[in-house]
Amino acid sequence: MWCMCLARKIAGRRIVLNSSYLFYIRKMTTSERLSRLETRAITAEELIKTLKYEVAEVKKLSAQENNKARIKELETENEQLKKEIEDWKNKLIKLEIASGIKQVPLPSKNAASLPQSEDKSVKMSSAVKDEPKPLVSNETNQQEGTKVDKKKKEKPSEGKKAKSGGGGSSGGDATTEPPVDVGRLDFRVGRIVSAKKHPDADSLYVEDVDVGEGKTRTVVSGLVKFVPLEEMQGRVVVLLCNLKPVKMRGVTSEAMVMCASTPEKVEILLPPAGSVPGDEVHVEGYPRMPDPVLNPKKKIFETVAPDLKTNSEKVATYKGTALSVPGKGVVTAPSLVGVNIK
Repeated sequence: MWCMCLARKIAGRRIVLNSSYLFYIRKMTTSERLSRLETRAITAEELIKTLKYEVAEVKKLSAQENNKARIKELETENEQLKKEIEDWKNKLIKLEIASGIKQVPLPSKNAASLPQSEDKSVKMSSAVKDEPKPLVSNETNQQEGTKVDKKKKEKPSEGKKAKSGGGGSSGGDATTEPPVDVGRLDFRVGRIVSAKKHPDADSLYVEDVDVGEGKTRTVVSGLVKFVPLEEMQGRVVVLLCNLKPVKMRGVTSEAMVMCASTPEKVEILLPPAGSVPGDEVHVEGYPRMPDPVLNPKKKIFETVAPDLKTNSEKVATYKGTALSVPGKGVVTAPSLVGVNIK
């Protein structure tokens, strides 16, 4: 019995010791966890600070990149605006020249500011001119008057020499010729009133065409092989009206019917629906300033013609820009694309 009681006491003490030891171990592990959590929290705060700093730097860099891109966009826009301004200046000059307005070159900066010595000399010369002339007798006045009359009579002949001549510098009355482009061509809508075969040429038609002038024009066209005669009657066409009239087998042709053309096929261009005789054909970007009559020696039409073509949509164009009747539409070909217009 005694032994059993001793054994029970020892077992009880062991249980107490084990429980206290477990409590101590648990206490130690919680403190270690807390310390670990604290260190991790500190590390996390430092990482957050670092990340915030890096994010701010990234935002600054992105803002700088956006600013650079915007600056480039503004520079390109400025260049485009400069080009547009120059284009509008050129158009204005063309219109002024066409209206007969003289173009006076602007003075340079060097000419604008004269030196003082030159300024004084100018003032002295003007002062000399403004001095009153001494009185003279009637006889001398009459003599001077006759001299002036002689000079006036002689001036026209001198002017003729200057115009025709080779030496002296001409005045600033000569206007510069506008550039050679489609604006020099007088394209207009016309309606073929009647058409018949040329009496002396099997390949030519002779047409009477209304172009809104109150009378018809005679036009000779080499379209017999490509367009039946019945399709020519009453047809609305595009005409080049400022060609120099020329005789073709004895008949004077006063215009040219514009066609999309290949060696195998020729199609008459179609004005937009609603077009009437006399409607003008324009090309955007090229002010319409047609010559009264094209000078054959200058070969204006021959220079412009290679850039007159139909595009992939059968639209007649000049350098890629459509020929159009304002407010009505564009000029087209029935089927031919990417071919020359003649």
